[in-house]
Amino acid sequence: MAEERGGSGEAGFELPLLLFAGFRSIIDTLHRDLAAHGHPDVRPAYGFALQAVGPDGASASEIGRRLGVSKQAAGKTVDKLEGLGYVERVDDPDDGRRKRVRVTARGADMLVRSAEGFDRIRAEWTGALGAERVAALEADLRRMAPAGAFRLDAERWFAG
Repeated sequence: MAEERGGSGEAGFELPLLLFAGFRSIIDTLHRDLAAHGHPDVRPAYGFALQAVGPDGASASEIGRRLGVSKQAAGKTVDKLEGLGYVERVDDPDDGRRKRVRVTARGADMLVRSAEGFDRIRAEWTGALGAERVAALEADLRRMAPAGAFRLDAERWFAG
């Protein structure tokens, strides 16, 4: 039986579950921190959406393409983000018929706090596991992930 499980006694299905549990641990910790710092309504998908808006703003169509979702789905996400004060719609300086979506100061604050939170969480993991083990884990995951594996359309994994 152990040989069927790769000789280690571990079932193959455990690896993705452990990776997902580690991911959830990081994300849940980050979101508790964000809530404590004035961002209680942030969802994991919102970070992807704000990244898709980018520093120069974007149209709903551009956001949809960057996320790998329809313009309508992107528009619904923008509506939610706008309602929470993370983005605003402004006239497009190149085309008066279009609106551009821009990250607001509140959205920028959430992104900065997220980056700081990820750094703190990584430091906690480093404290618990050691710098060499965390660096090796990251290197191994980079090696095993196919080139271009991280795309903004990861939102679809969380939003259906």
